[in-house]
Amino acid sequence: MGTFTSRQSDGRHLAGGVLLMIALAATGCQVNVGGQTLPSPYYLSDDVQYFAPGPEFPLAREAAAAAVRKAEVEALEDDAQPQP
Repeated sequence: MGTFTSRQSDGRHLAGGVLLMIALAATGCQVNVGGQTLPSPYYLSDDVQYFAPGPEFPLAREAAAAAVRKAEVEALEDDAQPQP
């Protein structure tokens, strides 16, 4: 039979392994099985994150400002040309 210290060490390894298995079972995580991403066991109690859809063109304000500036420049160029 083994000595007391080796049995004590075996007991600690066994207890550590059991605690590790309990910790893994207690935490939910996503799993990829056969190309499918399956949710954690707690997905029903998770909070829902909703991100509202943005504008179709993300630079709408910049495009509008550029159009206004272009119109102002054209108006200034028309005023600068001599009248016949």
